[in-house]
This record gives sequence, structure tokens and C-alpha cells, in this order.
Amino acid sequence: MKLSRRRRAALAAARAGIGTRFRPQGRVPGLGLDCVGVVLLAAAGAGVTLPALPVYALGGDHGALLADTVRALRLRRVRRAKPGDIIVFRLAAGHRHMGVLSDVGIIHAHAGLGLVVEGPVPGDWPVAAVWGLPGVR
Repeated sequence: MKLSRRRRAALAAARAGIGTRFRPQGRVPGLGLDCVGVVLLAAAGAGVTLPALPVYALGGDHGALLADTVRALRLRRVRRAKPGDIIVFRLAAGHRHMGVLSDVGIIHAHAGLGLVVEGPVPGDWPVAAVWGLPGVR
């Protein structure tokens, strides 16, 4: 599959975070990232202007925060997912997890492993939505 320059840039930026330690609220590759941090890294790589996002705590229902993030990043819902798109999983009631789709699965901050990793999408993770970055075709 041929990918646009901006889509390749989003993937390269997300991959630059691989190996970074998981850190809640983490936004700095090499120092600490959480799942939102990985998505923001990809967005920045694609040239998306990054808004300030509210601080949040792990656990609890983040539906409103996710809606605010989607709106702030001007994400658009996609029907056919491609590498570089943003995927949101519904792991438990009220619990969401984000990652960046890649050609081998997802790039995401894995709290259990304590690192940003790239690998296959676990088969038992229900997909809540897939979003495209603005201007990325």
C-alpha cells in the first residue's frame, strides 16, 4: 500500500517513540509517553498543530476527555483504516486506549510492559473507533 508523505511522517514520528518508558501524562519521546503522547507524537510528525490538552488521571471514565481530544486534534472518522490512522480501543467500561495503526499492527504505550511498543493488535481488544489526522490522506 502506497502511503502519502504526511502519513509516512506520522508513522515515523510514532516509531521514534518506540522503546520510550510508559509514563502517565508523558509527552516526551525518550523520557516518557502514555497512549495520548504517542498519538500526539504522530500528529506532530504529520504537521498537525497540537492543542493543549487537559490533565487526566489513569482509571475512571475518559469518554469526555476522548471526545475533547478528538475535537481538539480535528480528527475525522474513517471507514477503511490505514497505517498512520489513530485507533481507539474500549478495553473495559469507561476505559479507552489509543494507538497509531502501522503495517504490522499498532504503536502504543503499553502500561503492562512499561514501554512504547509496536506489534499486532490483540484479538480481544474491541475497537471503539478509527480516526484520521486532519489533512492526512
